Amino acid sequence: MTLRTTIDFLLHDWLNTAALSERERFGDHSRETFDAVLDTCERIARDKFAPFNRLVDTQEPHFDGEKVILPQATHDAQKAYAESGMLSAAQDYEMGGMQLPYSVEAAANAFFACASVSIGSGMLTTGNANLLMTHGTAMQKEVFSKNEFSGRWSGTMCLSEPQAGSSLSDVVTRAVPDGDGFETDALGARYRLKGNKMWISSGEHEMTENIIHLVLAKIPDADGKLVAGTRGISLFIVPKKMVNAQGELTGVRNDVALAGLNHKLGWRGTTNTLLNFGEGKFPVGEDGPYGKGAGAVGYLVGQPGKGLQCMFHMMNEARIGVGIAATMLGLAGYYASLDYAKNRPQGRPMGAGGKDASQPQTRIIEHADVKRMLLAQKSYGEGALALELYCARLVDEHHTAGGHVADEARLLLEVLTPIAKSWPSEWCLEANSLAIQVHGGYGYTRDFPVEQYWRDNRLNMIHEGTHGIQGMDLLGRKVLMEEGRGMQLLAARMTATIKRASAVPALAAHAKALGKALQDVGTATQAAWATGNPTDALANAVPYLQAFGHTVLAWIWLDVCTAALQADPAQAELETQGRMGCTQFFFLYELPKIGAWLGVVQSRDLTCASFPEGAF
Repeated sequence: MTLRTTIDFLLHDWLNTAALSERERFGDHSRETFDAVLDTCERIARDKFAPFNRLVDTQEPHFDGEKVILPQATHDAQKAYAESGMLSAAQDYEMGGMQLPYSVEAAANAFFACASVSIGSGMLTTGNANLLMTHGTAMQKEVFSKNEFSGRWSGTMCLSEPQAGSSLSDVVTRAVPDGDGFETDALGARYRLKGNKMWISSGEHEMTENIIHLVLAKIPDADGKLVAGTRGISLFIVPKKMVNAQGELTGVRNDVALAGLNHKLGWRGTTNTLLNFGEGKFPVGEDGPYGKGAGAVGYLVGQPGKGLQCMFHMMNEARIGVGIAATMLGLAGYYASLDYAKNRPQGRPMGAGGKDASQPQTRIIEHADVKRMLLAQKSYGEGALALELYCARLVDEHHTAGGHVADEARLLLEVLTPIAKSWPSEWCLEANSLAIQVHGGYGYTRDFPVEQYWRDNRLNMIHEGTHGIQGMDLLGRKVLMEEGRGMQLLAARMTATIKRASAVPALAAHAKALGKALQDVGTATQAAWATGNPTDALANAVPYLQAFGHTVLAWIWLDVCTAALQADPAQAELETQGRMGCTQFFFLYELPKIGAWLGVVQSRDLTCASFPEGAF
């Protein structure tokens, strides 16, 4: 089963994406246009990304004293991606977009992540521009978003600082009004920024003529002090090179300087940077059109003090993107190890009288334990892909369905986003580890691609919110919000799947198991908060996240398998067997794990929380 056949089944047979063309926004589309987009992206990924995945891993970005150097293949790949129109695929026609459903856009981008996640495909640029489309002024959309969507400029998100990684309350980058007061030009209220930002992906390069940074910073109060916590955080557009209201470069370099490149375990084809804002390396002329202040020029986005709310628009979108990246790395390793297992001879079958050394060797795919490892990878990767596309379809429902359907999609996305980010990041990384194991000693060498897939994927458990952050978000906020209505909506959808699957003899036992798992998650959720003490409840937020995620994936597999059995009889028999096998594997080998995870959640065990530092 190829990636394309899997995507086609999930989009069309399971999610019925073609039905979206009945909505006004997507009225010009049909399955034929959706397939044409997938064809184009599959071809570009195959020709411009996949052949250079190893190259960009070995030829890391480097700074020559003036600029960051990347392989020509990276420039060519990014240019081909921009020319395909995928940066603006979901945007209005007026913005140069295709008005494509997000679910189709996400599926198309999966090809690039599978071919070379290290090269990247513009996720941050699109997210940056989309944020401005929601929170920016009309001029900010026209100048910044439009040029990012065209691929002329690229974008970043600048949150973390050397002393403040995930703890954004501790951000100390300052933004003061430019000049003697609040200077405003056509691009917005103008400020001067000073500070340092760390872990900025694509923060410096020469692939586009400009880089648009979205920067979190604090505006000092009347006494010159920074407001504690996240309430004082505002959001600013800080271009690398200054531009005018017509979107033209003015020839003035903004005071944004590269302080260093981070040398990473994986994902080496994308620059990761430390940036200094307002250090004086590129002082913006004091007597020119940009005021009299010192520092990097930035334009306020939205309202002062509301920057984090704006940035979360980009962060949540990025979390689904991270989930897709992790998923596709897992599947890339699966495809590589499957091919290896089919062709690697080793060992002989055990007969009644033992092994017969005179007989030819068997291929390792004939060994039960190798099949176990392959089936685990397949169930993790294809299950995660289904989850991500389901979430992408919820985005389409939220934006275009209207009424209570759109509102339910919004709330379901709130609950599922921590899972969409964290579950593939953990279990598709495990898939990459199993891919190395299938290769044996060869997998630990650079002669085969699976070691790179593992290195590239290890980042995904960290960026856009670690497991600890996602767990606290889920148990501490998402399952409680709006009096638990999101959990109720998710439970209702699971219950509907259980009802349909119960009528299928081959799935009835799995339906019963999912029902019990759902009940156990609900019981553990209530028990975690029984004392009302967040310390008690959140001590085991990550085990809760793991159990919740496994329950969600069991539901996804049961729903997919039910759809596969009810699909057109012409559906390939082996494809259906593959989905049945994955469902069987997940329910027998994976779902039972939730008992141990929920046990410590339900008992509010404090072993980890109370362990004394000195005892380490």
